[in-house]
Amino acid sequence: MRWRLIMHVVGWLTLFFGLTMAISLAVCLLLKDNSGLPMLISLVITVMFGTVMTLGFSGVEIADIRQREGMAIVFFGWTTMGLFGALPFYFGSEGLSFTDAFFESVSGFTTTGSSIFTDIEAQSSGLLFWRSFIQWLGGMGIIVLSLAVLPFLKLGGMQLYKAEVPSPLPDKLRPRIRETAVTLWKVYILFTILQVLLLLAGGMNLYDSVCHAFTTMPTGGFSTRNLSIAHYNSVYFDTVFMVFMVMAGINFSLHYQMLRGKPLVIWRDAEGRFFLLLTVALVLLVGFNVYGEVYQTLSDALRFGAFQVVSILTTTGYASADYESWPAMSQLILLMCMFVGASAGSTGGGIKCLRIMLLVKYCYRELFSMVHPISVTHIKIGGSPVSEDIVRSVMGFLALYVGLFALASILLAALNVDFVTALTAVAACIGNIGPGFGLVGPTENFAGIPVLGKWLLIWCMLLGRLEIYTVIILLVPEFWRK
Repeated sequence: MRWRLIMHVVGWLTLFFGLTMAISLAVCLLLKDNSGLPMLISLVITVMFGTVMTLGFSGVEIADIRQREGMAIVFFGWTTMGLFGALPFYFGSEGLSFTDAFFESVSGFTTTGSSIFTDIEAQSSGLLFWRSFIQWLGGMGIIVLSLAVLPFLKLGGMQLYKAEVPSPLPDKLRPRIRETAVTLWKVYILFTILQVLLLLAGGMNLYDSVCHAFTTMPTGGFSTRNLSIAHYNSVYFDTVFMVFMVMAGINFSLHYQMLRGKPLVIWRDAEGRFFLLLTVALVLLVGFNVYGEVYQTLSDALRFGAFQVVSILTTTGYASADYESWPAMSQLILLMCMFVGASAGSTGGGIKCLRIMLLVKYCYRELFSMVHPISVTHIKIGGSPVSEDIVRSVMGFLALYVGLFALASILLAALNVDFVTALTAVAACIGNIGPGFGLVGPTENFAGIPVLGKWLLIWCMLLGRLEIYTVIILLVPEFWRK
């Protein structure tokens, strides 16, 4: 492990991140609220630290970054971003502890959307913009952004890309990794601008339109309103948000191909088709389940049922209704959605549809082998065989995901958090969802979680965003040995 190299790259990432604070500082000054000074102080501290790190560990050549070093850079990079991203919250929100500031920051960067703010609308507009902006940065990934902007990182970029991009099979769209990063960000920015324009067309003001677009495309779910999307109570806005949540939940490489003249590429993709069909099926199940019992018209039942299903399945976490008052069947479906998640290669969290597909096919192969013990079968996705190494990696991921979920739930319950809250708070954080049930439901927040519980959930959010392996590998002794 070349620690000077790791710290040097983390220093560059911190310096670059500090410079992005200038965008939020400009917005704070434009809005003329009291968040300008806290943002300026945070920017200066972050840039100074990044400069010291970069110069202090200089004299290294950024080339041939190995897999272990890539994982270490991504983990320490994300942790550092969360740490310095907390400074505007800590300095700009009166009475906020550093634990709460760090929780809000990590929740933003990991696009989890779990919040400790009990009164969002009481916060300054500049601080809420920062809150949305870090979700937008975290959605596509600060490392991927750095690869696109900082040319010298391309020399070891593939290991950084593989360690950050949330997918069992990272898509390399272009021959060079920097070109892939630039392409992904272009698609991401294009969809963000398009959503802003559509929200403006519906009558939403520019500030709210930008903030909500910044938290929809990364499937983050932070809102500038206490009631989230329910504040607007608009069929038009619900529809716009649902469309873009679905788009954000689809592999971005498919969007790139679609924009290049292949309009049916999403439907022809096995995972894309699975995700869309699953979404429609669950929307119909929940819609008809709440019809007559919660909503008296079928249109309302389908509208609110669809929004909640899409929001949770894509791990965005917006809310347009209090689903805790819904029938048990609908609540269980939403709980299941927290684990399934969106597509691989999307900005969504959760286990991912591709892994669910591989799990189903793996189980079927085992049953088939019991009937035909001497047969040789291969798991295929979209007609292409999947290597046994990938199947083994996916099975290991699923085992770790379930095991860590169970362990974290037990630890949170040990802190005197009730059963439903402990279970769903961990599910929401490790799946990067946002709200859960109980004390962390859609009309509640995470402020009441004990301090140690918040640190546990911060770890869960990082686990979910960095796909388990990048975080948990640091606990393996062999990782640190030469």
